[in-house]
Amino acid sequence: MTVTHLVTHSGGFHADEVLSTVILTRLHPQARIMRTRDADWITPAEGRIIYDVGRDFDAARMIFDHHQKSPPLRDDGQPYSSFGLIWRQFGRDYLAALQVPEADLGAIHAAIDADLVLPIDLVDNGALSPTGPLADLSLPMLLESLKPVFDDRSPDADDRAFDGAVAIARAFVEAAVARKAAKHRAEAVVMAAIAAAGDGRVLELPMGMPFRSAITAAGADHLLFVIHPRDTDWALTGIRRDADGFALRADLPAIWAGLTDSAFEAASGVPGARFCHNARFIAVAADRDAALRLADLAVAASDV
Repeated sequence: MTVTHLVTHSGGFHADEVLSTVILTRLHPQARIMRTRDADWITPAEGRIIYDVGRDFDAARMIFDHHQKSPPLRDDGQPYSSFGLIWRQFGRDYLAALQVPEADLGAIHAAIDADLVLPIDLVDNGALSPTGPLADLSLPMLLESLKPVFDDRSPDADDRAFDGAVAIARAFVEAAVARKAAKHRAEAVVMAAIAAAGDGRVLELPMGMPFRSAITAAGADHLLFVIHPRDTDWALTGIRRDADGFALRADLPAIWAGLTDSAFEAASGVPGARFCHNARFIAVAADRDAALRLADLAVAASDV
């Protein structure tokens, strides 16, 4: 079927249909977006994908709403919004359009669903409410903040604001996909580096990259620090104990905290020692040899 129209509701918008539009316009860039509540338009017909309007869900007829009396639910009973329904139906095609490797499609589709789509679904259905001082900085609230102000009475105000929200949302979704894909690429590199490190306590990587998930997956609990080159120097970093916390498996030595250049060289005894953060989670060295010497000293000073 050639899709000629992407149909969603007119008026104010929420994150779910904005993000659904990001997915659908990538797959059907020539289709016209129709924002309407006209009964003729929100009824399934050839060439249409209807979402977040129409009070029906039927993937075969290309209608994806969740406002009906018996709304669609996930297998675990959590509610879908239109974004979740669109992602379930078209997410893999969207990832393929972004050139995600076929071998990674399933894993990245599931990861985006868990980290991005499900929270949008829950917020849209009132099952989750952003709270605390950062609530207004959540993605749903940021997108809704792009709605026209109350006294902007121009006839196309809502549509112009919607188009702007879609453009901004697209950047967030594509960045999320790029990060997930990069994480998969990094895991292979980190796994090889773990094998090369053997029983050593320091992991050397060829560049900065996400490493903690691969270390966890490999069961490499013996590793304490990571070193890698940067643009003109080398970094020595700690490894977090948990994905959600900041505590490290081992801190850098307390005597290094906050030191730079000659003071750091004197305290460590390592020529080329340049900087150690006050929080002792990262240090910087002039070259690989200096980074390795600092790492060895940090391992020796740790009580792990």
